[in-house]
Amino acid sequence: MRYELVIFDNDGVLVDSEPLSNRLLAGYLTELGHPTTYEDSLHDYMGSALHRVRELVEERSGRRLPADFDDVFQARVFAAFERELKPVAGAGDLLAELARDGVPYCVASSGSHARIRSGHRAAGLDRWFEDTRIFSADDVGRGKPDPALFLHAAEKMGVAPQRCVVVEDSPLGVLAARAAGMDVYAFTAMTPAERLLDAGARDDQLFGDLGQLTDLLR
Repeated sequence: MRYELVIFDNDGVLVDSEPLSNRLLAGYLTELGHPTTYEDSLHDYMGSALHRVRELVEERSGRRLPADFDDVFQARVFAAFERELKPVAGAGDLLAELARDGVPYCVASSGSHARIRSGHRAAGLDRWFEDTRIFSADDVGRGKPDPALFLHAAEKMGVAPQRCVVVEDSPLGVLAARAAGMDVYAFTAMTPAERLLDAGARDDQLFGDLGQLTDLLR
């Protein structure tokens, strides 16, 4: 393989959580007096850490979200995960193949450690991720598109940024990977290819099925 480390985004790449969480986010923001459709949530907030959601809402409305916004939203998300979260098709097979081939990998997500762990357990992927393979925006205090999270993951895994590849499905994640000096393969399952290309993905590094990824990375 051409890379010494594969860094996965989590939501929408490994666990099929984006439809669940964005439906809940749109509903909760609307409930709080900030009318938001599911499509709005996908466009504006997909790939964001919750601090960015709060900042954008305040910037647009001039009103702050409640102090317990993060806790209430995460409780709703975790409950939905337990009821209905599934892995992204092919995620388990891909992780098994990387582990079998001895390819180092990790996850670097805008979500909290608790959210990542909850999603992995519900989707049956927790066996592939011991604590040393999990990195959250909480670790660096900044979410994507800031490159700090990816750089932190690479440092902790002992790999130079230019030897890493990121697997992402959001424009924010693509921007962060590019800013970190890393190659990025962009997953088009939830995001139109045009938006990923506009963020800096290359046309030959777009893919629509996790089953394609191993061959693309070689």
